[in-house]
Amino acid sequence: MKVILTEKITKLGNIGDTVEVKTGYARNYLLPNNKAIRFTKENVALFEAKKAELVARHEKAKKDAESKVEAVKNAKLHMIRQAGDTGQLYGSVSSRDIARELKEVAGVSVESAQVMLGSPIKSVGAFDTKIALHPDVIVDVKIYVAQTQDEIDALVAGKKLTFGTKKVEEEATAEPAKEEVKEAASEEKSEEVAE
Repeated sequence: MKVILTEKITKLGNIGDTVEVKTGYARNYLLPNNKAIRFTKENVALFEAKKAELVARHEKAKKDAESKVEAVKNAKLHMIRQAGDTGQLYGSVSSRDIARELKEVAGVSVESAQVMLGSPIKSVGAFDTKIALHPDVIVDVKIYVAQTQDEIDALVAGKKLTFGTKKVEEEATAEPAKEEVKEAASEEKSEEVAE
């Protein structure tokens, strides 16, 4: 379906661009959210009449986003979650969780679609992601996920968390002792059989 974009959309085009998109994308997302209009002669004339207004609205939104950049950069996104012995989370941290945390910590309201996380966070650690406050204003943020505030403080200081090493060491030292007991027991049985 051919549409005229009424706002800038990342990886698609700028205001006024005529693009060919899939019908479902146009009907379910672009047209209902007023991000595009159908390409017809009447709509081309309508768009030309409103173009200055749309560009002014775009510039205002960009300035509003630029005013929030410092608040987002300085936001401390620390998430305390339960995790197993290996550092794997019971659940995950999604873009929705990050958007909610950003609103609570920095007072900046963003949609989960504006958080460019990729895949959900499923382990403890420090993670880099981006927040798209506007298609032209993208901010890098760091997210710290841990089980306690002490672990988060260690991650912020640049230390690396280790999980399960004590248990692995204990198991490694305990297993040879079990083998020695088994060997001794088998020697006693062979002596009894020999008698």
